This record gives sequence, C-alpha cells and structure tokens, in this order.
Amino acid sequence: MPQDDGEFDRLVRQRIRALRVAQGWSLDELATRARLSPSTLSRIENGQRRLALDQLFTLARALDTTLDQLVETATDDVISSPVIDSAHQLMRWPVRADPGMSVVRRRMTNPPPDSPSRMRAHPGREWFVVLSGTAVLLLGDRRLRVETNQAAEFPTMVPHAIGAAGGPCEVLGIFDRDARRGHQRDDDSTGDPDSPSR
Repeated sequence: MPQDDGEFDRLVRQRIRALRVAQGWSLDELATRARLSPSTLSRIENGQRRLALDQLFTLARALDTTLDQLVETATDDVISSPVIDSAHQLMRWPVRADPGMSVVRRRMTNPPPDSPSRMRAHPGREWFVVLSGTAVLLLGDRRLRVETNQAAEFPTMVPHAIGAAGGPCEVLGIFDRDARRGHQRDDDSTGDPDSPSR
C-alpha cells in the first residue's frame, strides 16, 4: 500500500528521533554533529519544519546511516511464509535485507556420514542453532556436539557435515550468499535428500 506524504514525513521524523535516542544523544549532541541548531532539529523531529533533502543527508551521515535507510518507506510485507522444499525436507526464508542470504529450517534424523568423502567444502559462512535434540557437526577433523539452544558458526571452506545425534533434531541455519550457492550446487550434484551438509 503506498504511503501518503504525511505518513512518510511522520515515519522519517520518528526514525530520526529513534536513531538519536538509540545513540543516547540529546538534541544538542545530534544538532552539533549535524551542524544544525538544536531548535531546527527539534522542529524537524516535531513536524514543525519541512524536511529538506540537504538536512536529511546531513542527519543521515551524523546518525551513521544512509539517506536511503533514513527515508525508506514502511513495508506491508513484514510477515513472510517459507518456501517448502519437500524433496529435501527443508523450509527456506529469504532475508530481505540481503537477498543473497537465506534462512533454512530442517529436521534431521540421520547421523553425519562416516566417510570424509561425503563432507562438503565451498566458499561462504554458515550459522545454525539447534531448536530441539542434539546435532553433530563434523568440521574438518573435529566432531562437535551442538545441544538444544546452542549455536555454531563456521567458514564453509572447512569440510563439514551436520547430522543428528541419538534421535531427531531440528536446526535453523543462516547461509550467506556464497554458502547458499555452495549448498545449492551440492543439492544439484548429489541429488541426495539426506546430504548432511545442508
């Protein structure tokens, strides 16, 4: 739904104030950083002064953000549903802030592979948290148990595989762009829905 000018102005003014408060800065402190008078900044925040592009640019820089982030419109698509990959028993969510990243939820029942040849390595980084059960992470020569509510983060250039330990486990993982591509290539090349490296 498009926003009217009044709603857009209100959003930007609220964002300026929220960013200032989050930094712990008074009106005077932000005004000094932005080379504005405190009264001008107060009127900008309170809607008593027109939003000028040059002042927004200066405020964005002073608040350590970008003009695009300062004036981006609110979005109606706050809630998203997963894409279901039934063949690999996965749910995937794209991360809007970085389209190259994705979040994957997976239930695993098989232990990690016995053979090092089934471990995968590819560029990127991976992070996962165990939602239930216990996961086993094979990372190079190491065998790590990751319990419920524990997380692991590692570079995916190290040969790795993930599986369940002593019963089903459920993990939520985040892949950066390179790791996601590497796992997609693994999916395509192996065709193995139980490949533990995902």
